[in-house]
Amino acid sequence: MNSPTGHRPPAATPDLDVAVIGAGFGGMYMLHKLRDELGMNVRVFDKASDVGGTWYWNRYPGALSDTETFVYCYSFNKELLQEWDFNTRYVSQPQILAYLEWVADRLDLRRSIQFNTFIPKARFNEVNGLWELTTDQGKTFTARFMVTALGLLSATNLPNIKGRERFAGEQYHTGHWPKDVSFEGKRVGVIGTGSTGIQVITSIAPKVKHLTVFQRSPQYSVPVGNRPVTAEEVAAIKRNYDEIWAGVRNSMVAFAFTESKVPAMSVSEEERRAVFEKAWQTGGGFRFMFETFNDIATNPEANEAAGAFVRAKIAEIVKDPETARKLTPHDLYAKRPLCDSGYYATFNRDNVSLVDVKANPIREMTPTGVVTEDGEEYPLDMLIFATGFDAVDGNYLRMDLRGRGQLSIADHWKQGPTSYLGVTTTGFPNMFMILGPNGPFTNLPPSIETQVEWISDLIRDVRSQGLGIAEATAEAERVWCETCKTIANATLFPKAESWIFGANIPGKPNTVQFYLGGLGEYRKVLAAESADGYRGFSLGTSQAEKVD
Repeated sequence: MNSPTGHRPPAATPDLDVAVIGAGFGGMYMLHKLRDELGMNVRVFDKASDVGGTWYWNRYPGALSDTETFVYCYSFNKELLQEWDFNTRYVSQPQILAYLEWVADRLDLRRSIQFNTFIPKARFNEVNGLWELTTDQGKTFTARFMVTALGLLSATNLPNIKGRERFAGEQYHTGHWPKDVSFEGKRVGVIGTGSTGIQVITSIAPKVKHLTVFQRSPQYSVPVGNRPVTAEEVAAIKRNYDEIWAGVRNSMVAFAFTESKVPAMSVSEEERRAVFEKAWQTGGGFRFMFETFNDIATNPEANEAAGAFVRAKIAEIVKDPETARKLTPHDLYAKRPLCDSGYYATFNRDNVSLVDVKANPIREMTPTGVVTEDGEEYPLDMLIFATGFDAVDGNYLRMDLRGRGQLSIADHWKQGPTSYLGVTTTGFPNMFMILGPNGPFTNLPPSIETQVEWISDLIRDVRSQGLGIAEATAEAERVWCETCKTIANATLFPKAESWIFGANIPGKPNTVQFYLGGLGEYRKVLAAESADGYRGFSLGTSQAEKVD
């Protein structure tokens, strides 16, 4: 074990029962389950200075969850549900961070969290069956189990644009946003028009001197429908939380609305338009895709009906025909469904312009702005990269993470990330992932809770049987990945270029990275695995224990 004064071999008894990396929704709940309910010696490591995970770093203007507030929270503790008050239909980044800070206080979590600590290296020692985690300060900790709560959307993606280092203005990525950024009187550019870009654009347009939006792909987006909620509405939700969360856990996307069972083409065109119009007025991207009809994500005809409705809205809202043309998507409506607070109308402002960089790509950056292939320069004082994340596996690939035989995770996943059940991967014993590859595509807190509870139960069961090692078998992982691929291919999602499949990262394999069967079915799969004695796992002891 490394220490400030030298090096010594790893101890037979680990420093920790469990090391957890990440102090967001997943890491915080994992700590509570293992430390407070199972009495284990747990330490959480996070490079941030406080809790929050993704919501600690993503402080960009307009940052908002696309999940309604009353289910973008923990459900495991009824007292927390009753004590936390909220006043808006959707929850903003400051509100989410305040909530997580409150939970950390309420459950006394910080005493077991080591902040300002990055883990660049983690290796599995096959002799003693321990994980050895090295911090960026050079200290090594050993742990019997390692749980990674690295976040789906936290490894920032920065495009490699020629001359970027020469730009003399301000540059920011939305995933690592500093405090006290001023927009007044500035010419600002935004690259990227996904969920984050849409939020930033609508938020800062009224504040800047001029906003230039560099659009790579036009987007289907519907109104978010955010508004204040009354004390009476909050009280009614709190009275019905048992029923609400039972519905969430047994649903497809876990957003707490009634998912449609009606095929789009089973009703008249007039009725379809009325259903879409009601959803447009109500707001919510997932509501528009899954509450209206049950086959928008699977039936091309239904999908086109939804897409045509949004395209007609763009033509109705955007005054300039050329801008409307550039903003209008014509591909499938088959990415993560977006919602906004007036995105299309923002382009009616005199101080906002749109550049189609798919038709006219960015050639380079100069000290004063951005130049496109046609030679035109767009002068800027600030450039914002709303270019998203190397999703799902990005943070794993940025670590020196090694399992059996010193196999690196980068080599193991060179054809794309894989897992068993979205929580572990073969060759990496006693390593469990919260929101690992091929986990459920849903509102995230309910999926996080599902995985945390299942992982903690597995750790408890392994310990109670006197075993030291739990590792998914290669065959179980192969079958699970094939299952995820089969389900995905039954939908339209793989046919659209999306970060869901890694398409936003140049050179990244385009692979299935989510289980699209829904949270309810996923929970059944996990329950069957535990009831069957963890048949997808090889359970045993370390080499050292075998010698003893």
